[in-house]
Amino acid sequence: MIITKKNGNTVVCDDERIVRSVLRANAEVPLEQMTKRQAAVIAAEAVKRILAEREILTTADLREAVYALLCEKGFRQTAEHYMNYKK
Repeated sequence: MIITKKNGNTVVCDDERIVRSVLRANAEVPLEQMTKRQAAVIAAEAVKRILAEREILTTADLREAVYALLCEKGFRQTAEHYMNYKK
């Protein structure tokens, strides 16, 4: 699948890159332990949610979807670190 970046360039979306970003954010929150599998599920679900609504992924849409899923799954502090890391 293709993702449109902020600058307008399009690249192949790499779920593993999303997983690494989520795990880096989670590493900053000792009280919220997350496995790589949990991060992979969140990444896959985020992409699936966006593609259900539209054909083109954007980095902003993906960031918001990952944030929402982290919050839904009880990883609120990780979600905050994820959003702050991406700025």
